[in-house]
Amino acid sequence: MAYNPFLHHRRSIRLPDYDYSKPGCYVVTICTHEKQRFFGEITEGKMILSEIGKYATDCWLEIPLHYPNTQLHEFVIMPDHLHGIIEILPTENVDLALESTHQRNAYQKIIPRSLGCIVRGYKIGVTKKVRKGLNDRIVWQDNFHDKIIRNANMLRNFKRYIVNNPINWKG
Repeated sequence: MAYNPFLHHRRSIRLPDYDYSKPGCYVVTICTHEKQRFFGEITEGKMILSEIGKYATDCWLEIPLHYPNTQLHEFVIMPDHLHGIIEILPTENVDLALESTHQRNAYQKIIPRSLGCIVRGYKIGVTKKVRKGLNDRIVWQDNFHDKIIRNANMLRNFKRYIVNNPINWKG
C-alpha cells in the first residue's frame, strides 16, 4: 500500500518545536513490543539478563561509537523496557568524521545526531542482532518516551531512579 498521510500517521510525543539535536541530557525509556519480557528477569532486586538483554546492553554501550556526539550516563535494562540517560555533546567538541553518515529523512523527519536518530539507530542495532542470533521477533514498541533534563537536580533524581529501578520492580 502506498503512503497516505491521512492513514499512515502517528502523533508525535516529542515536545513541539524543541531541537532534540541540541546539547544536553535526556532520559529515555524504550519499551518492548507488547511489554514482552525479552530482556530477562528480576530476582531478589537484581536484573538477570537473557541473551536478548545482553544484546540490548552491548548495543547501548556502543552508542558513542556510532554517535561520537554522545556520552552515556546511568542506564538499566529491565525485563520489558530500558531507561537510560544520553548526553548530546556540543559538536565542536566531537570528531564527526568518525560518525556514521546520516541523511535527514523527510518522511520520518529524522535529524542527524538528534535524540530520535540515536534511539532509532539503537533499536535497529538490537533488532538486527536479535534477528541474526535468535529469531524474527518484533522487539520494540513504536516510539519511545523522553524527558529533557533541565538542571543538576533533575539529573541526580533520574540517576537515582534508574539505579534503583530493579530493586523497586513490581513486575
